[in-house]
Amino acid sequence: MLTQKPDDKPKTMRPRDAASIILLDRSTARIRVLVGKRSSAHVFMPDVFVFPGGRRDPRDHALPYSGDLHPVVLAKLVRSASRPLTAAGARALALAAIRELREETGLNFGVESAQAPDLSLLRFVARAVTPPGRVRRYDTRFFSCFADEAGIDPNRIVDSDELLELQWLDINDYSSLNMAPITRMVLEDVTKFMIGGRSLQFESPVRQYFERRGIFTRGFL
Repeated sequence: MLTQKPDDKPKTMRPRDAASIILLDRSTARIRVLVGKRSSAHVFMPDVFVFPGGRRDPRDHALPYSGDLHPVVLAKLVRSASRPLTAAGARALALAAIRELREETGLNFGVESAQAPDLSLLRFVARAVTPPGRVRRYDTRFFSCFADEAGIDPNRIVDSDELLELQWLDINDYSSLNMAPITRMVLEDVTKFMIGGRSLQFESPVRQYFERRGIFTRGFL
């Protein structure tokens, strides 16, 4: 039987690629964001409110799309990656975010359910790497889009096995929810990036959240 030597260090779990979407609704007087509560059955962050999202699947590379990523968004995704990321890999992350949105909320990114999503509508706003020592680790890219741009009806959200209690939340009033700290930080920063309170430029800064040598960093790309 193999035994671990006292001076052997456990291997650090490599973060898995993931994507999340910050879907914003500006059809009301105050802009709202879509969040839902993760099931208690989840090992990673159970019973907390988050944006729709999840890990990238191998099949995401093959998903159809009608419009490519904005050149600025594509360049930032490639530049921010810890490991070499191709244009196809960057698209797969965006497609993963849209796929997770559909699976977790029932919302289709496009006027018709069969319509291939237009990736050019997505802004790349943040990247968060789960610190070492957690039960799961993800390298998550956060995309943002307005519901009206994507032809999404905000009233058609449907709870799923993964996200419960789906709701449109005032982006300036979310203190009452049990929200994951990283979700709270990302939302705070994206709110600051919004121009005039109701638009978001593709050239907006990209926030990065990671831990290095035990020190948490909340910086910019």
